[in-house]
Amino acid sequence: QVQLVESGGGLVQAGGSLRLSCAASGRSFSIYAMGWFRQAPGKEREFVAANTWINGNTYYADSVKGRFTISRDNAKNTVYLQMNSLKPEDTAVFYCAAAPRMISRSNYNRLETYDYWGQGTQVTVSS
Repeated sequence: QVQLVESGGGLVQAGGSLRLSCAASGRSFSIYAMGWFRQAPGKEREFVAANTWINGNTYYADSVKGRFTISRDNAKNTVYLQMNSLKPEDTAVFYCAAAPRMISRSNYNRLETYDYWGQGTQVTVSS
């Protein structure tokens, strides 16, 4: 099993920045990729960004390209999501996820690709 713990959420004004962190523990050696998803009230959970740990490939949702950056610290088994130029429509609960399999263009944004999920952290962007 892999445990994921997110941190870094909060309230920020539009145009501001936040950095989310997700620390993995347990069988973290089985992780091939990690990603971030978000879920706004009344909406389905959607993909935000992902990073493969072997080759460092990154994937982003079109809505966050140029504003969000995913990165990782292998030594700490931690993945980060730097969020800049935040907009009110970014308000959501953000979830960290880990995949025990390679991800590619065919599956990086699918929920079923990821077996492990964190508890979520709230991000609220005020206008």
